[in-house]
Amino acid sequence: MSAETDSPASGAETGTHATVEAAVRAQLAKALGGVRGIAEAAVPTIGFTVTWIATANLKQSLIVSVSLAVVLLLVRLAQRSTPQFVLNSLVGIAVGWFFASRSGDAKDYFLPGILLNAGYAAGMLLSIVVRWPIVGFLIGSVTGDPTGWHKDPGVVRLCTKLTWLLMLPCLVRAAVQLPVWLFAGGDEAVAALGFAKIAMGWPLQVAAFAAMLWVLGRGRTPVKPPVAPA
Repeated sequence: MSAETDSPASGAETGTHATVEAAVRAQLAKALGGVRGIAEAAVPTIGFTVTWIATANLKQSLIVSVSLAVVLLLVRLAQRSTPQFVLNSLVGIAVGWFFASRSGDAKDYFLPGILLNAGYAAGMLLSIVVRWPIVGFLIGSVTGDPTGWHKDPGVVRLCTKLTWLLMLPCLVRAAVQLPVWLFAGGDEAVAALGFAKIAMGWPLQVAAFAAMLWVLGRGRTPVKPPVAPA
C-alpha cells in the first residue's frame, strides 16, 4: 500500500466508507492494482518463458523480460499514472536475474517468486494463529486507528476469513511450484514454472478476490473511527 494509505486517515477518507466491508473492498482494489496491475506483473514472465523456450538462451530471455517491464514503466510514466506495480515487477525481475545469473540455471529465475509466496503464506497464517489477521490492518488504515478493529470480535472473525482467502493463492503457488523447481530440470522445468506462474498469477488472484467480495457482500459492519480525546 502507498504511504498515504498507511497514514492516519482524514475525516473525509473515513467518511467515504460507511462499512468495514466497503473499506476492505476499496483497499483490496488498490493493493491488487486491478486488471492492469495484474497484467503488468504477468507480461515480463511470459516474455522470459517464451524466449527461453524459443532460444534456450538465459541472457537473451532475461533481457526480453526486463525490456518488456521497462516499456510498461515508460507507458505508465507517459500516462502520468502510478508506476508502483511495474516497479514491483522490475524488482522481482532483478532478483530473479541475480539468482539465475549466479547459478546459470534458468529455472532459478522463478525461485524468488516461489520463496516470496511461501513467505507471504507463512506470514498470513501466523497472523491468523495469533488472532491479528493481516486484512484487519486494511480497516485500520481507513479509520486512522491501526489496531482499534481488534476490539470487535465480529470484525476479527471477518478479517480472519478474508486473510484465509488472501493466503490461499500464495500457498497454492508455493506448494505447486516448489516441487517443480526442486525435482524438474532442463527446458521442461523452465516451461513448467513459467506456465505455472502465469496460470497461478492473475487467475488465482481474481478467484480469491471474487471469493472475498462474496464474503464482504454478506455483511454490513459499521466503520468506527477513533474517538477524539476530550
